[in-house]
Amino acid sequence: MPEAGRPSAVVPYGADQTLFVVIDRRAEATEIRIERSDLEATIGELVAGCFNDPIKVISFNTLEHWMKDISTDVAGEIKARCDIDGVTLPDYLSDFVESHS
Repeated sequence: MPEAGRPSAVVPYGADQTLFVVIDRRAEATEIRIERSDLEATIGELVAGCFNDPIKVISFNTLEHWMKDISTDVAGEIKARCDIDGVTLPDYLSDFVESHS
């Protein structure tokens, strides 16, 4: 049981913070959740291939107590960036973008 006055290791410390969690499939039955505090960095890491097989991107706010699946928005942004840059959507993102478009 956590001690009174000590911040929990589960909830990030900070007055008002929106975090982004990428759920990445590493193997058939294994998933890993990777937390980021910057959406731009999260999208950049997705495009750069830092994830094996992303499944979902979720945002949540620690002060306002809300969460939202933003996978569709992120998939649209990735597709738009690839179209603007004139590059083909990377194979490791094709399933993610197709399933959330």
